[in-house]
Amino acid sequence: MISPELTRFIAGLPKAELHVHHIGAASPHIVAELAARYEGTTAVPADPAQVEAFYDFRDFSHFLQIYPQIVDLVRTPEDLWTLIHGVGGDMAAQQVRYAELTVTPQPHLARGFAPQEFCEVIEDARRRVEADFGTILRWCFDIPGIPGPPAEQTLSIALGHRPDGLVSLGLGGAEAGVSRSQFAPYFAAARAAGLHSVPHAGEVTDAEYVWQAVRDLGAERVAHGIRGVEDPALLEHLAEHGITLEVCPTSNVCTRAVPSLAEHPLPALVAAGVPITVNTDDPPMFGTDLNREYAVAAELLSLDEKGVADLARAAVEASFLGAEGKAALLAEIDAYAGQNSSAPT
Repeated sequence: MISPELTRFIAGLPKAELHVHHIGAASPHIVAELAARYEGTTAVPADPAQVEAFYDFRDFSHFLQIYPQIVDLVRTPEDLWTLIHGVGGDMAAQQVRYAELTVTPQPHLARGFAPQEFCEVIEDARRRVEADFGTILRWCFDIPGIPGPPAEQTLSIALGHRPDGLVSLGLGGAEAGVSRSQFAPYFAAARAAGLHSVPHAGEVTDAEYVWQAVRDLGAERVAHGIRGVEDPALLEHLAEHGITLEVCPTSNVCTRAVPSLAEHPLPALVAAGVPITVNTDDPPMFGTDLNREYAVAAELLSLDEKGVADLARAAVEASFLGAEGKAALLAEIDAYAGQNSSAPT
């Protein structure tokens, strides 16, 4: 367990988060509010405490069964706006100054959202989050792990209706048996249009999937990527080329990607020189938040306040925030660390 002093330091530390999904970041209160709007047409409980129990995942496959039921609660523009605005407020309460929120447009389009309408709603919510809470949001549009029409729809909305806040293209959904390489044309088109590449790979599969993400999709960061620890050559490549892994420790335990936090490969990845950031993935679904994930990382890596502040700096450096924004946030982290250190002078 980390000290109370370090816990307090983490709670006040300005932070950035790079791997968090808009649906999975909705708090039980937000989910329950949406479920109450559609009582009788959803299995999702309309009580926050029951929503927490609903999120007791057996494994990754069970998680993939529950997740679409939450997606199904977002049926109108008001629902989508409510969710994103609420997520932004929850982030601000944890001192998250900047976040790249992964959004999967395709299920919303299938639900009846027009592409332009979808982009207008998320952009309005993004601007209101910044105005109301001070937290800057940017978007990663996520292909839902299916080539063909779903991937084509995602690329089409990304390039044809590109919202101002869009910075990257991702790849999520089921991973096992779904080669990353088959998505290469979509990522090539996105990169040619100036979007960054941040696919999921190597969460529940093996290091070969991470290689595919790097070699075939031009990944600048890899979502999860923890199976890379199985391949020393891959670790060397990631370290040499500065390819950051977006690590989500509690998520990996909850989906049974790793057996326990004590067995998480985070220390081995850091020891190999691989750049990492600490993230939540789907925080309320996994009973966590970014402050807790920093505490988990601090314990796994035996970090003091300086080490924790360095984690925050690493997230800013690996982000797709502009140079001016990065400089401002790094300066804020430095100022906070200087003013709040409990280390003897």
